[in-house]
Amino acid sequence: MMVGFETRLRELAPEVLGAVLRRYRDFEAAEDAVQEALLAAALGWPRDGLPDNPRGWLVQVAFRRLTDEVRSGQARRRREEAVAGELEREGVEVFEDAGADAGGDDALLLLFMCCHPALTPTSAIALTLRAVGGLTTGEIAKAFLVPEATMAQRISRAKQAVKASGVPFERPGAEEWPERVRAVLHVLYLMFNEGYTASAGSELLRVDLAEEAIALARSVRRILPEDGEVAGLLALMLLTHARRAARTAPNGDLIPLDEQERTLWDRAAIGEGIALVGEAFGRGGTGPYRLQAAIAALHAEAPRSEDTDWRQILALYDVLGSLADNPMVTLNGAIALAMVEGPRAGLERLAALDRDGRLAGHHRLAAVRAHLLELAGEHEAAAREYAQAANGTTSEPEKRYLTRRAERAGFAAPGETPQQRGGSSVKGT
Repeated sequence: MMVGFETRLRELAPEVLGAVLRRYRDFEAAEDAVQEALLAAALGWPRDGLPDNPRGWLVQVAFRRLTDEVRSGQARRRREEAVAGELEREGVEVFEDAGADAGGDDALLLLFMCCHPALTPTSAIALTLRAVGGLTTGEIAKAFLVPEATMAQRISRAKQAVKASGVPFERPGAEEWPERVRAVLHVLYLMFNEGYTASAGSELLRVDLAEEAIALARSVRRILPEDGEVAGLLALMLLTHARRAARTAPNGDLIPLDEQERTLWDRAAIGEGIALVGEAFGRGGTGPYRLQAAIAALHAEAPRSEDTDWRQILALYDVLGSLADNPMVTLNGAIALAMVEGPRAGLERLAALDRDGRLAGHHRLAAVRAHLLELAGEHEAAAREYAQAANGTTSEPEKRYLTRRAERAGFAAPGETPQQRGGSSVKGT
């Protein structure tokens, strides 16, 4: 299928699911119907061309699929008469109305609908990443640091919990939006992360996914303009996404943060992000997204890698670590500590993660340890850790980068520093 059609279908999927769910309120049936509509489009559009109203076309096909289920007895008995009666009354006009809805609002509405009161925050986030972000179960599992089978069960249980609760899967009332916003922000954060550094495949970035997360974050901010964490998350996304043009070489290879050509960074996005950081902290209080945005702003403001204010970054990571027990925060904090107090101090902090099963075998832990060992002059040990990290990632650009680092560390002369060999770090991208 042509790339343009693939991109358009990814963009439309959450909007179409939102439109179908608003009418039928059965997540599993709606998801199945939308998947069939997307499959029909994938097969038909490259041959027949893009319809005049692609979204309406997909919604119509999904509605017809649900109609067929009702008429053939596949739909649940409690829905059969209601759906069939509604379709008989509305006929073709149902499809025309469905295609005329404001698509962007459907994606935002679906985001809040999936953060259903019957679900735990973790289950709501997993379900929403499937529906809104279009992430696979494997990608979601990586984000949560759990096996794929565990995540598949969690998503299945989430769907069943919504059904069993008897609480309609519908637009939340205005008073419910603030209650659901924390789960919504976590969804957007993970969705952006997958777009910024894809967990698998031949490309490092999934720009469409990252930009969709940014667009949805802007929409949430329009609804909740006084929320400092909403502003902080949007700032974090903008400041991070601003580096996208400098993160890969022409052949797609990863370029680490300290080697990036900073003139390629998007200065307009950085300016907007820094302004949002000031606004977010001006609201009073603090939170994880504001703190991470402040860290990203410090990186963005440094004209050169060596000008980075690592002491302030370390202080922010220490505050961030006090808010929640997050192994990734500890991992990133270890890098900052190494830049301030030396690689041995960073390695000591990593030892705590060796005892934390959540990152056991994770390639990022091995990659950071390799970098710090290399800085400490333990090149053979660093080479082994780089090789382990390369074997652990399913991202092809990351694998190539880590393999090269393993080779360079393995052939390092005693006493030579990574800088003397022209090597680079894994301090971030």
